[in-house]
Amino acid sequence: MRGLLVAATLAWSAAAAAHPHSAGECREGGDFIRNAALARDAGYSREFIVGRLEEDFLLIRAFPAPLRWFVQDEGDEDYLRRELATVFDTPESGEQHRAGFVERCIQRSGRDSGAST
Repeated sequence: MRGLLVAATLAWSAAAAAHPHSAGECREGGDFIRNAALARDAGYSREFIVGRLEEDFLLIRAFPAPLRWFVQDEGDEDYLRRELATVFDTPESGEQHRAGFVERCIQRSGRDSGAST
């Protein structure tokens, strides 16, 4: 799973957009959250998935912020951590988690850009 996340992160980094996150980035982040829920359902523990995410954050920080995928700064890291926690704290289907993430991400991006929601 870690290798897939790293590969996906690196692949998406080339197309990364500056803050706020685009709708496409929110959908891609939603895919990550859905996949975390599927991994949970397959028996992966919270500790395993969170541990891999933290390792990936270390790798991601090696790239300049504009070249990073979703996690461009500490605020993004905190946001993704909180969203990942919901996968375990409020178990739902992968698609439900994805849909909720996308909605919250788009709302968050609107606030970050100063747009009203």
